[in-house]
Amino acid sequence: MAKYRALFPYFSLVFILSLIAPIHAQDIPICSASVPCEDGCCNKSGLCGLGPDYCSKSTCVNNCDRKAQCDPGGFGEDYVVKTTCPLNVCCSEYGYCGTTETSCGNNRANRPSCPVEENSSFKRVVGYYETWATGRACNRFFPEQIPAGVYSHINIAFISINPSTFELVPAEKGDVDLYKRVANLKAEDPHLKVLIAVGGTDFHNTGPTAATFSDIARSQEAQKKFTDSVLNFMSTYGLDGIDLDWEYPGVEDRGGRVEDFANLPKFVKTLRQGLKDYEISVTIPAIYLNLQHFDLKNIEPHVDFFNVMAYDFHGVWNKPTELGGPYFSSHTNLTEIKDGLDLLWRNNVNHDKVVLGLAFYGRGFQASDSSCLRPGCTFESGSDAQPCSGEDGAALNSEIDDLVAKQGTKSTLDTDAAVKVLTWGGDNWLTYDDEETFRLKADFARSQCLGGVMVWAISQDTENAKYSKALSRVAPRISGSQ
Repeated sequence: MAKYRALFPYFSLVFILSLIAPIHAQDIPICSASVPCEDGCCNKSGLCGLGPDYCSKSTCVNNCDRKAQCDPGGFGEDYVVKTTCPLNVCCSEYGYCGTTETSCGNNRANRPSCPVEENSSFKRVVGYYETWATGRACNRFFPEQIPAGVYSHINIAFISINPSTFELVPAEKGDVDLYKRVANLKAEDPHLKVLIAVGGTDFHNTGPTAATFSDIARSQEAQKKFTDSVLNFMSTYGLDGIDLDWEYPGVEDRGGRVEDFANLPKFVKTLRQGLKDYEISVTIPAIYLNLQHFDLKNIEPHVDFFNVMAYDFHGVWNKPTELGGPYFSSHTNLTEIKDGLDLLWRNNVNHDKVVLGLAFYGRGFQASDSSCLRPGCTFESGSDAQPCSGEDGAALNSEIDDLVAKQGTKSTLDTDAAVKVLTWGGDNWLTYDDEETFRLKADFARSQCLGGVMVWAISQDTENAKYSKALSRVAPRISGSQ
């Protein structure tokens, strides 16, 4: 869970901004030279907005340096960050990028469509294995517990990079033994591919590695060192490829630079040329605010597939109003997953290269009012931390099973969101996925002709791999899949 937690404090902003209509539409003065607008410039009439009518020297009285995200027509380059929106999303008449009806009207994404054959096989069923799962306080999970025949690919998470030499290094000293143990699973399952996942959320936190991917991408010499190191890693441990988990290109407070947008495709192209037949996947977010920094069109030709992080849409980080507000919502809501994939379809990404992320964990909240336990109710904090993961507002699926047994409670199905809802202790509300909701999401993936599904993380399963086995029933891999 820690892998993606830090990504999504940025999430709700794009939806907020895409829905904003200037308050000047009410023609009621709300700002002045001493009272700034919450968003936008304040003009002489006391109205908030963007563009020359609000931000020009002749009319603006406060917050005059604010710029529109895009030009809806007539603003001019002096008043916008960019003329057009990244990822081919729409520019609203007010100068905000978004994908809602407010921004796009009838300009909807052209979604792929395929007939749904229940329980039909997927080309790829990818699972991440957390190397730290062997050291949890309880519900530890070891490579040998991964059932054979379920996954086409297992990604070992995570491998780090030396920020000085740009060579791969184990994230922890004891991880090397785990590389070998995961790779040994191929003896029982000859069609299994084992990849290394390089990066992750913690890798991009403030510290010596935060800018490492950006440093590599801007230097041909660094790219060669990195590629040579990957080749050596593949040979040493008998592995089959790499998953690039660079989660924050272009995000300055996470080590990114503006130039990452142009440099990342070049980096991936160099990696492809060097790795030849080894597989390359790239992990991408399902939200506009971070995905806008990925040049999908020029990355796609050089990768085998994309792993889409279709989870963590909501969590305790949403409590500040500017980040969406403290409201109950599922972190794997199918409606938001659909909207996230629309960003790919707007950029003509090959659906066969899209692998849909699923979660073997839940996220939850403690209600402000115990009589209000449903989506839209407000929360005070995260749901009670569980003993093995130790994180407020989250629980491994193995912990959820323990919780259900201990509390004697049952979950309910939210069909629209395609999630299970669990309440306990009078004020805890949590959503997660199980076989029933995996089926709903797998059928959605089939309906969009996707190339597979992915799980974060195999190692959050029960001792007997209950959820991996459930996944294999509703989303089996093609026999002998590559």
